[in-house]
Amino acid sequence: MHVERTDDVLELTFDRPGAMNALTRETVTELADRIEAASPDEYDAVVISGEGEAFSAGGDLEMLAETPESPQQAYAEVTETFGRLVEAMLESPVPIVAKVNGDAVGAGLAVVALSDIAYAAEDATFSCAFVRVGLIPDTGGTFMLPHIVGLRAAKKLAFTGEFFDAERAAELDLINDAVPANELDDRVAETVDRLGRRPTDVIGMMKQAMHENMARHWSEALDYENTLQVQARFSDSHEEGVAAFLEDREPDFD
Repeated sequence: MHVERTDDVLELTFDRPGAMNALTRETVTELADRIEAASPDEYDAVVISGEGEAFSAGGDLEMLAETPESPQQAYAEVTETFGRLVEAMLESPVPIVAKVNGDAVGAGLAVVALSDIAYAAEDATFSCAFVRVGLIPDTGGTFMLPHIVGLRAAKKLAFTGEFFDAERAAELDLINDAVPANELDDRVAETVDRLGRRPTDVIGMMKQAMHENMARHWSEALDYENTLQVQARFSDSHEEGVAAFLEDREPDFD
């Protein structure tokens, strides 16, 4: 994985173009490590992309061909790698942007679904391809896909493993927008710049509330929302936002 910091943005790039950026245990572990270590005090955003023509072809087939010694070992392996990545992405207080430069398949598609914001090149293709190798969707696929695209659409994507284009991915809300490939960098940069002018700590609270409240009854969700709102009310970001509004200037959340 190629890691680079540009201003206040952490750029994480899958770097196995010859294997269509297939995900090994080492790659997934490093991605989780990097995201877990990203702090809103240090970064405005994390951008995930792929080197070459693909975003990621999903789990490395050579890795998947290895037979674990027992179901217990298999459970430990998936929990400590792809499962840990799911937790890191959903719990990260720093917004994560997927820059889908090419095909996103299997776990690659799941990484897109786990990201907070996603843009894809118009010629990118997608597939929830787990069924093609006799697996169920992992990397959060069984709960993120239904939440994002709806249960009926998620079932069709998962049951068939069909390929679909970026325009369809945008229609399903899997990505925010499909853009010409030569405009993808600029679209992501524009969004990241906008995030950089917003209070990252408060965005982290929003993300936390939305994810925690997906499975709560509305009354519990409202109580949790109110609790986080109180935290935001006493934050430096809120104080600066109000002061900037009253002084008719742009807020400086840094």
